[in-house]
Amino acid sequence: MAHSFKLYAPRLAVTLSLVACATISACTAVSSASTDSQNSATEFAYIGTQQKQISALRLDTASGKIVALGTAAQGPSATWVASHPALPILYAVDDQRDKEGSITAYAVNRGTGALERINDVHTGGMGTTFLQFDAPSSTLLGANYNSGSVSSVTVDGDGSVGKLESTIAEKGSGPSPRQKSAHAHGVTIDPSGRYALVPDLGADRVFIYRFDRDTHALSPRAGDAPHAFDTPPGSGPRRILFSANGDYAYVLTEMSAELMALRWDASKGALTLMQSTPITSASFNGVKSGAEMAFGRDGRFLYVENRAENALMVYRVDAATGEVSLVQRTPSGGQKPWGFGIDASGQWMLVANQHSGDVRLFHIDRTAGTLADTGESVAVQDPTSVAFVR
Repeated sequence: MAHSFKLYAPRLAVTLSLVACATISACTAVSSASTDSQNSATEFAYIGTQQKQISALRLDTASGKIVALGTAAQGPSATWVASHPALPILYAVDDQRDKEGSITAYAVNRGTGALERINDVHTGGMGTTFLQFDAPSSTLLGANYNSGSVSSVTVDGDGSVGKLESTIAEKGSGPSPRQKSAHAHGVTIDPSGRYALVPDLGADRVFIYRFDRDTHALSPRAGDAPHAFDTPPGSGPRRILFSANGDYAYVLTEMSAELMALRWDASKGALTLMQSTPITSASFNGVKSGAEMAFGRDGRFLYVENRAENALMVYRVDAATGEVSLVQRTPSGGQKPWGFGIDASGQWMLVANQHSGDVRLFHIDRTAGTLADTGESVAVQDPTSVAFVR
């Protein structure tokens, strides 16, 4: 069940104050933010970390300048953060590997960037490591890495988390010592809204479940319907995304560091491999590691993090065939890029370089799709994920 109080939407824009900061350090940091932070050219970015805290940044989308606002929340192991698509609400996981995970909702003060905790709900799984917000059904989907499960949680009209509706656990393993059991690493709702696809690093499979937007519930598929798409042994699938037209899906594997383009048949709920492209360079001899991927705002380009080579990859997506082609490979500006976020304008990317402890700003050429390092960065200890809130 959900815990703590609810903060209703009509209050969000008018009553949050510095007194409501999640921590004293956040109050001190955000109080220095100028009043022009309410300008439409400003976006706040929240950085999930491995330090049981969330850091806040302010981005001026006109000038490309970033300002560190300090610690915005403390307590949960918030390795993954995600934003509400319409309300100034931030969600964060509690990625505890030895106990039940949870999702916490925070209200964002649009004037200062301060966070106020609203409530939280348990996920029914351990090691909650990823969230996706399904807007049509107001549902949060969470992947629970350590228990190899996926969960669905309702989101109320004010943005607070509601109740846990479903949790499905899987079994499976792979040839690597890291694959002794199932490890769900992501979850994505297909464009039809009828299926949830879960890349599982431990089982080397993308599990395919039914999803009911009316009840917010996940359920196993019945009969002879395909239950999963098998990836190569030891590949360790980590993320899956769909093209805007719903015809194609893209899987990023962590352990083999491959980008797979697949055809998606929504009538059957089935994936078919079309293309598999290594994201590591031919001369690389180390341990491969794919980390994160996201489409640009118009869906023409796919951005991928290559954690092993400290690189960012840009791929052009052929709308007719679904296949991808490499446009650019560029340094991430730090060591071990773990996550990134693209702002609402589609022209800025913040990259979380976990090992070097910095968040780096890149400019996106929306015509060519290419990335340019702005030289702007801020220090954040062990950053792992990025979420923008306007």
